[in-house]
Amino acid sequence: MNARILDGAAVAAAIRERVAGQVHELAARGVSPRLEVILVGDDPASRVYVAAKGKACLQVGIRSGTHNLPAGAGGDELAALIAALNADPDVDGILLQMPLPKPLDGRAFLDLIDPARDVDGFHPTNVGLLHQGRPAFVPCTPAGIVELLDRSGVALTGARAVVLGRSEIVGKPMAALLLARHATVTMCHSRTADLAAVCREADVLVAAAGKPALVTVAHVKPGAAVIDVGVNRVDDAALVARLYPGDAERQGQLAKRGYTLVGDVDFTAVAAVAGAITPVPGGVGPLTIAGLLQNTVTAARRRRGL
Repeated sequence: MNARILDGAAVAAAIRERVAGQVHELAARGVSPRLEVILVGDDPASRVYVAAKGKACLQVGIRSGTHNLPAGAGGDELAALIAALNADPDVDGILLQMPLPKPLDGRAFLDLIDPARDVDGFHPTNVGLLHQGRPAFVPCTPAGIVELLDRSGVALTGARAVVLGRSEIVGKPMAALLLARHATVTMCHSRTADLAAVCREADVLVAAAGKPALVTVAHVKPGAAVIDVGVNRVDDAALVARLYPGDAERQGQLAKRGYTLVGDVDFTAVAAVAGAITPVPGGVGPLTIAGLLQNTVTAARRRRGL
């Protein structure tokens, strides 16, 4: 392995420490930031994630609460809850945990959240401001990636950047942030012709396609910084053995849990040619919740003109 490992967990810890200091400063002004999370249904992954958010808030001094609605909750009930939280002057941030159970339309309910409390950065107003180069709230994962790159000394000005994946959560805002930092940005997706050749142009490659080990050595320019956003549960023992040869810990996870987490990048092979790379887990993942904490404190300050 030649690539430098970019430690997202360490950067996330630094962000949390910064947020804790900001919360302390706000407390001296009589302000106590508050985040409210809405969870509809009983998706196990969503429950784990919401619990992690609550724990992280507690650690930095942010007040938080969770509103649990049953999977069969109607749109009127959810809309009423969002309206009530919008109207509560004590609420600084509102987060609607996605995905919503069918047939609820997630985008329609995200649109109901007050943009000043939209700490996920998904409201159309905040999306528009980001693409105009005057962001209010930036989606947490892309914001964390930029901070990771900055703290790791990865130059963005003048760099060729390729973003693989065009989701509203990562791909599109990631491209906007890189463009704002004076990178030359190409966006790729499932219909991109000669995907590997396009990706090989990148000095900075961000993989957020949601497909295990899609990015191989053939996709990576030697010396490039490779950011792996993918988090895929893989239960195929043969695939895990190929991606992580001789990795007893991975095999142990597979035997114990029935799966292991794999990114969108063939980590072992790509690490041999890349200049820097994020692991999965421990790379981008910890940055997402850290970004949520930062956005919540930012919302609390802005709502009070601080």
